Amino acid sequence: MGRALALAFPEAEATLAEADAAFDGAAAGGGSGARSLRAIIDEGPEDALTLTEHAQPAILAVSVAAYRVLAARGLEPAFVAGHSLGEYSAHVAAGTFSLADGVAIVRRRGRYMQEAVPVGTGAMAAIVGADDALVEQACLEAAQGEIVSPANLNSPGQVGIAGHAAAVARASERAKALGARRAIPLAVSAPFHCALMKPAQDRLEPELRALATRPPRVPVVANVDAQPKRDAGAAVDALVQQVSSRVRWVEVVQRLAAEGVTHYVEVGPGTVLAGFIKRIQKDAHIVNFSAPEHLDAALAVCSN
Repeated sequence: MGRALALAFPEAEATLAEADAAFDGAAAGGGSGARSLRAIIDEGPEDALTLTEHAQPAILAVSVAAYRVLAARGLEPAFVAGHSLGEYSAHVAAGTFSLADGVAIVRRRGRYMQEAVPVGTGAMAAIVGADDALVEQACLEAAQGEIVSPANLNSPGQVGIAGHAAAVARASERAKALGARRAIPLAVSAPFHCALMKPAQDRLEPELRALATRPPRVPVVANVDAQPKRDAGAAVDALVQQVSSRVRWVEVVQRLAAEGVTHYVEVGPGTVLAGFIKRIQKDAHIVNFSAPEHLDAALAVCSN
């Protein structure tokens, strides 16, 4: 992940080196292992990379590396946004806080999220083929004194739910009984973006508020309320709330569309957001940039 970019573009290599140094510095605050971020990204093994406190800084680093390659070639976004962890990448791109601070804070974010709920206690599932109201109803009827709620409003007909494992299982069955097409258990390490993450939010909040921040160079549309954040204080408030709040991605894209956005570049590993955006904004032009061979297409979209 990111190796091809680093080999092809000096901006990407410099970004990954910067992130690696910040990751090493963040290790002084606790956490697992003494390996460098670059070693984990380049060599794995997969179970080390997917550990939440490693995956979050790794994805942030590769996403920012891809963005910086485009920025060095004239990319000037009108808005930036990111899904969950991606909101941190968006803020680094917008200059709200530094890459080094972003790497350190998301490493701790991952650790706090992992530690908020004992392994096996929580779960997530994707409910497919049902609207938001049906999923909300299924969660309410299935809770039975436990926590389960919509966590990721990803696209029309696809909602992620999170909470106690048994409640997520009950809500999945109830959603299918109410008419959902499928309920797919997700292989995640914790039940993100639900009330079970409040302990992680409480631990992360003072550290987020202590970050050295600047007003974003371009507005960052936040997950929690789909509003463009134009000052650092509002941006940090949104990141604090985001830990235990649902990701309103459909509304984020709808807000971008309302602001006149028609062209999108998804930077970093994967093409999941491109798929979500296409289902939300049918006429959007979307490309992914995560490898050297994607450069021409990404720059062509940016020139429109």
